Amino acid sequence: MLTGAGMSQESGIKTFRDADGLWNNYRIEEVASPEAWERDPQLVLDFYNMRRKQLYEVEPNEAHYALAKLEENYDVQIITQNVDDLHERAGSSKVLHLHGELKKVRSTADADLVNTLPGWELKLGDLCEKGSQLRPHIVWFGEPVPNIMTATTMVKHADIFLVIGTSMQVYPAAGLMQYVPSRVPKYLIDPEAEPQYYVENLTIIKKKAIAGVRKFVELLS
Repeated sequence: MLTGAGMSQESGIKTFRDADGLWNNYRIEEVASPEAWERDPQLVLDFYNMRRKQLYEVEPNEAHYALAKLEENYDVQIITQNVDDLHERAGSSKVLHLHGELKKVRSTADADLVNTLPGWELKLGDLCEKGSQLRPHIVWFGEPVPNIMTATTMVKHADIFLVIGTSMQVYPAAGLMQYVPSRVPKYLIDPEAEPQYYVENLTIIKKKAIAGVRKFVELLS
């Protein structure tokens, strides 16, 4: 399955594009891109520290727990566009993060050097083992998505494909639907979901995540 911002919204996580994509009068691209990091790393750190601090103040919602419970009877593999850890905290054991993880940081000298941040605040001067500044372990605008090929392989072998809380407008994640075999039942849960005329065997549930996942679980029964 694929989850997006709407999955965590009912936990109180603000989406990337709340308030028209603005944060403290800055466009999101000005605090979430390599260019922004080069121009003003302190501003970028402030933005992610704010988001990280908020993450410590919220809990998984009913939909997160319902997906974790499905593991009792199904091999549930979650691909998420979200950078929070609410799926894991709810008990889901197979979660692939496409856009990085908010509670992790990585070296600016070695992208493979990734660590969990002890706490919510990352500061200028916080260095990796190699002596380089640490940055958020986030896929910024304009950066490649390292896990997209793994995600593509996963959806090719899906028996059921569920999409929750995403507009299916953000690529490359939105393109995953085309790799799901046509015979596979597909479900799209989103209150703003639009018809996907090119997708076969698709059921649209126009509800928010909690109510939509409840309905999906009923359909599985």
